[in-house]
Amino acid sequence: MNIKITGSGSFIPDTIETNESFHNHEFLNTDGSSINTPNEVIVEKFEAITGIAERRYAKPHHNSSDLGFFAAEKAIEDAKIDPETIDYIIVAHNFGDVKNNTIQSDMLPSLASRIKHSLRIKNPKCVAYDILFGCPGWVEGVIQAKAFIKSGMAKRCLVIGTETLSRVVDKYDRDSMIFSDGAGATIVEATDEDGGILAHETASFTYDEAYYLYFGNSNNQDLCKDTRYIKMDGRKIYEFALLNVPKAMKTCLDNSGYGIKDVKKIFIHQANEKMDEAILKRFYRLYKTLIPEHIMPMSIQTLGNSSVATVPTLFDLVKNNKMENHSLTKGDVVIFASVGAGMHINAIVYKY
Repeated sequence: MNIKITGSGSFIPDTIETNESFHNHEFLNTDGSSINTPNEVIVEKFEAITGIAERRYAKPHHNSSDLGFFAAEKAIEDAKIDPETIDYIIVAHNFGDVKNNTIQSDMLPSLASRIKHSLRIKNPKCVAYDILFGCPGWVEGVIQAKAFIKSGMAKRCLVIGTETLSRVVDKYDRDSMIFSDGAGATIVEATDEDGGILAHETASFTYDEAYYLYFGNSNNQDLCKDTRYIKMDGRKIYEFALLNVPKAMKTCLDNSGYGIKDVKKIFIHQANEKMDEAILKRFYRLYKTLIPEHIMPMSIQTLGNSSVATVPTLFDLVKNNKMENHSLTKGDVVIFASVGAGMHINAIVYKY
């Protein structure tokens, strides 16, 4: 028995927010003081560092559970399965449903329950639950699905990553330009076909690193002190990721039985273009070998950072030949890897 992704789907919102739209924003320092740099320069430097030129925002009437439902429908259709045969629905997110122009996260009931309801699944033994694992949430959901299937507790799981980060950003913070909305979903199931999940690696670094990403006050000191927004220590996250993600990827690959020359694609969480490129360099340096051309597809330039949605969305785009110079062939060995709030890191080696 092998455990494979038999279907995938993604939902990319239609609303495009370009970098130019931030030219009229009022960006402030963390102490509330003005930034004495023109916004055009701030935005130009931002794009040079992150690679982000535009990002996607959900329509006002759509919430995270809606985006997850749209992606799930596509994954179910792609896998050609009856949704009543799904044993687990695992939904990764970080903030629940945050309605447009509100400040409250809504996670009661869970997003997984909401998505199961929207899918009109009647089977009560289809268990629906959420996981909060930062940006690596979808990868961790796949790892959990593997555990359920391997233990005999399930045969088929639906794993979703969905987020509307545009609803929880501080518009006075330059980091608000990083975040976007979207959803990706996969069907993971037991199969007699060759390939599937070969190895995984997960770690949680919390002793000193737990609060590198957190909920904090707006940079605008005049706003309500009880309202919180997503905040991060970008420098510490960058240094943490470069030190730990390549090691996790190497451990995972070494445990898979395959070598570095066998790897055809690396799907890394789309957090920051420069950071992802640096992770890739560090990873290949561990094997003292050169980086192959077109090994790492990137969507961050146009889709931004949609947290848990970035890796499954990227996989779905490549799988469906929607990214130039990137495709998958049966038997390809690929790596999924992510890093995020917690601080958590994880990786999967997968034979397509």
